[in-house]
Amino acid sequence: MKKEIFSEVTYSMNKKTMYFGIILVIIYFITVGTFISTQSPVVLTIWELLTIISGPVVLLVLLEIADEINITAKYKNLMLVFLGCNCTLTGLAHLINLCVTRKLMSQGMEIPTYYQIGYITSTETVADYLGWGFFMGLAFFSMAAGTSKEKSIQFYKISFIIDGILCMSGFIGALWINENLWYLAPAAYGIGIGILCIKGLKKTSSL
Repeated sequence: MKKEIFSEVTYSMNKKTMYFGIILVIIYFITVGTFISTQSPVVLTIWELLTIISGPVVLLVLLEIADEINITAKYKNLMLVFLGCNCTLTGLAHLINLCVTRKLMSQGMEIPTYYQIGYITSTETVADYLGWGFFMGLAFFSMAAGTSKEKSIQFYKISFIIDGILCMSGFIGALWINENLWYLAPAAYGIGIGILCIKGLKKTSSL
């Protein structure tokens, strides 16, 4: 009886996490599109807050998937470490931009571009890219390495590898080749995570 209750609670939590991940991805891209078209400071604030929230949500989604497909414990722990680095770096970068940089700019103070997020030569941007590009890529690669060769879960393994490559390519490309290459990374942690959530939802529903 207790085991059945525990299974039902776990099933419910899995579904909620996947739904939340999908909703967050949709809201995130709507917000980005709205900011690009309006350049509204309010929308920019929402975008930054969503970015801060996204780190822990991605961690929860990958943690649920890791448990669902029985990722090897060693690689699951590596994923948690790398995503912890991601959450710390991106959270810090955007909080500094929200609470310090933009606040000082609104008071009329001139802030050099190398302290403003969004500029490729900015310290805040590099911290953000390091989190969402480098460490997010390592988290995906860890998930791929810990996924078994069982045929029924090969979709996940391939997805993790593709998403890891996109994150790393965005990070390396933006910093050393062309800053527009960064957009490869959001395709992974945005669209890629959304696809994984949908797949995870279908897998959970079939149990």
